[in-house]
Amino acid sequence: MLRASLMSLGIPAGKKRGFTLIELMIVVAIISILAMIAIPSYDKYVIRSKRSAAKQFMLQVASRQEQYMLDARQYATTIPALNVTAPSDLSTRYTFALASCATPCTSFTVTATAIGSQLSDGDLTLNNLGTKSPADKWQN
Repeated sequence: MLRASLMSLGIPAGKKRGFTLIELMIVVAIISILAMIAIPSYDKYVIRSKRSAAKQFMLQVASRQEQYMLDARQYATTIPALNVTAPSDLSTRYTFALASCATPCTSFTVTATAIGSQLSDGDLTLNNLGTKSPADKWQN
C-alpha cells in the first residue's frame, strides 16, 4: 500500500524524503546572517523615530512658551505650567526639562535628555531664539 502511494507520487520506493543536516545548517546560517543585518538597522530606525517624536514635543513646548509669553509677559519655568505632557512612549527614552531662569523669565531652553536605549543618540536642546542643537540631529 505504502509502496503504491509512493510510486504514484513519482518517488522510488528506496528513496527517503527529508532534508540533510548540511541543508539545514545552510538555512540556519543564511537566517543568522540576515538577522545580523536586520536587527541593528531596526534599532537605528527606532532611535531615529523616537528622536523625531522628541523634537516634535519640544517644538510643541516652544509654541506653548510663546503663547504663555503673550499671556503672562514672561516664559513659564516648568513644562507642567504649559499644560503639556510628553507622550508616554517617550518616557523611557527622554526626560524633558526647562532650564531655570530668574523671574521674570525672559528666555527659555527646553532640553531632552536621552535615557535608556536612546542614550547613544545624545541630548537635544531648543531655545527661545530657535537655536537647535546639536544641529545634525535636527536636520533629518
